[in-house]
Amino acid sequence: MNLDLKKVLKDLYDTKKTEPYFITVPKLKIISCSGYGNPNNSAFFQKTMSTLYSIAYTIKFMLKKTDTSHYTVMPLEGLWWTDEISTFSLEKKEEWKWKVFIVQPEFITSEIFDSGIKELLKKKKEDIDTSLLSFECFEEGLCAQILHIGPYAQEEPTVKKLHEFISLEGYEMTGLHHEVYLGDPRRAAPEKLKTLIRQPVRKI
Repeated sequence: MNLDLKKVLKDLYDTKKTEPYFITVPKLKIISCSGYGNPNNSAFFQKTMSTLYSIAYTIKFMLKKTDTSHYTVMPLEGLWWTDEISTFSLEKKEEWKWKVFIVQPEFITSEIFDSGIKELLKKKKEDIDTSLLSFECFEEGLCAQILHIGPYAQEEPTVKKLHEFISLEGYEMTGLHHEVYLGDPRRAAPEKLKTLIRQPVRKI
C-alpha cells in the first residue's frame, strides 16, 4: 500500500476549511533547509528548493527499491519570520528569515537520511549542496489554521482573518508564521493555488 500522510493527518492538511479553526500538530519528522532574504529573487532559495526536493525523492525511490515502504512525498512547507516578530510583514520580504521543509513518514530515520545523502552525492549535480540539509523533529502543538485560495501575494487578508480569530478566541500567537503549499505554482493558475496558513498559539 502507498502511505499518504496527508490522509493520515487529514485535520492538518484539510483543503476545504476557509474559516479559521484550531488543530493540534504532533511531533513530526522533517527534512529542512534554512536561509534568509526575499525568496522571489534569490538564487540561493532556488538552490535550496532543488536540494530539498532532490533528497526527498532520492529517499523515496531508494526505499522503493529495497523494501515495501511506498509513500507519497509530502507538500512543501515553510516557516517565515523576522528578528522582531511583531514587525513581520508580508510586504518586507528582504527582512525575512525562513525554513522550508518536507514532512517525512515516521519510519524514516537519521540512518536512512544519511544513506539518502550518500545516494544523492553519487549523482554529483552541480546545483545540489547537501550541507544545506537537516533531518530533525518538529513540534508545534496547538495552532490556528485557515485555507487561503489564490495567489501567494494576496494572502494578507487571509492572514489578518486568522490573527483576528486568534485574538477573539482569547489566544495569543507563540510561534512562527507557517505555510503549507498544497498546489504547484508551475502548473496551477494563481487563482486556484491552495495554501494552508498555520499559526501556533496559547491561551491568554
